[in-house]
Amino acid sequence: MTIVDSRAELETDQLAALREVLQRCANAKGGYYAERILELFLEPAKLDSLDDFQRRFPLTSKTDLVGDREANSPYGSFLTEPVEAYTRFHRTSGTSGEPLVWLDTPHSWGSMLDGWEEILRRAGVVSGDSVFCAFSFGPFIGFWLAFEAASRMGCLAIPAGGLSSSARASLLKSSKANVLCCTPTYAMRLGEVVKETGTAHAVEKLIVAGEPGGSIPETRERLSSLWGGAAIFDHHGMTEVGPVSFESLDHPGFLFVLEKHFLAEVVCPEKGVKVEEGEIGELILTTLKRSACPLLRYRTGDLVRKRHVELDGVHVLALEGGILSRADDMVVVRGVNIYPSAVESVLRRFPEIDEYEVEISEQARMAEMCIRVEWNGPDEEKGVEQLGESLRDAFALRIPIELAEAGSLERYEFKSKRWRWKTP
Repeated sequence: MTIVDSRAELETDQLAALREVLQRCANAKGGYYAERILELFLEPAKLDSLDDFQRRFPLTSKTDLVGDREANSPYGSFLTEPVEAYTRFHRTSGTSGEPLVWLDTPHSWGSMLDGWEEILRRAGVVSGDSVFCAFSFGPFIGFWLAFEAASRMGCLAIPAGGLSSSARASLLKSSKANVLCCTPTYAMRLGEVVKETGTAHAVEKLIVAGEPGGSIPETRERLSSLWGGAAIFDHHGMTEVGPVSFESLDHPGFLFVLEKHFLAEVVCPEKGVKVEEGEIGELILTTLKRSACPLLRYRTGDLVRKRHVELDGVHVLALEGGILSRADDMVVVRGVNIYPSAVESVLRRFPEIDEYEVEISEQARMAEMCIRVEWNGPDEEKGVEQLGESLRDAFALRIPIELAEAGSLERYEFKSKRWRWKTP
């Protein structure tokens, strides 16, 4: 881990890295960014400041990526090296549109491994630990980086793809893995299987990603209880940019951006201007290390609350409460902004809720919400009434609640899709 002495030193390092990335993009003839960079900066090596870049360079959107892939199939024109130099192939999960292919050279892949090693170290993972990766090991980048970074650190990296939940529980027991990597939803599911089967385990730490749940106190408490008091560490990243943030043991509830790897901004989604400290906006990222497939001022679609928190003597950009929502998941119901993480925070206070689903519909051109829950406990009627009161206290709204039959709602082994939009 590289330690910088001050915010000024960090930003000096960021500017130097940004100049190099811009030069690589400018040198990539026919590349997506090449012409725009030469028009705006002429000589990237003489870029004056980070602010100058952020003020003048346009945002890059997911729509831009899709259009570029269609025009330059199959890999697009964002690559800065000949395609023969690339050795890693991954695709986005497709949860917000058609999957996009992303390529990496050994160098760019190594830079992301550096980021994941930081995430593991911040969670207290050390050489000799056993890291259990419970995901499919398909083309989605998922925990591939976690697996390889753990191995590079001297840990025993255990792949648990292609297995049922009961088989994974058995492997957890036999391998005596003490670190589990998966989504919060699957950690809940696997924990229930472990509990139902009475399977012993040695898990001490859960590193979760892919959903907001890892930074929601109620979800964290439920996961920790389900896993015998295990410590919960959140993290987030994207196939397009790599690992983005980590949680520090000393600052639970904050995700710290890997600012040696990214130039990060938080802007108003509608106006594109930076939000103030403590305000909510969209996270914008420029990759500084993954220079073989860079993205400049990329709109992540993640809504976050901007904070600067001291870490290792430097005030680092921190996302209070983690990822609050995807910009396209936040819904306005009768004038109230409702984020998926806020709804989950209320629902996870009720251990009787096994699973839930949120349905959004449109009535008289206004969004309406209904929540379905599987209730597993006594006093069902009273419990649902208390849930309704808790939702009303949280959002100043009466939100309809429907009971679902036990086991009728979908269970997820990767990213959940609990929010559903009902079409007329």
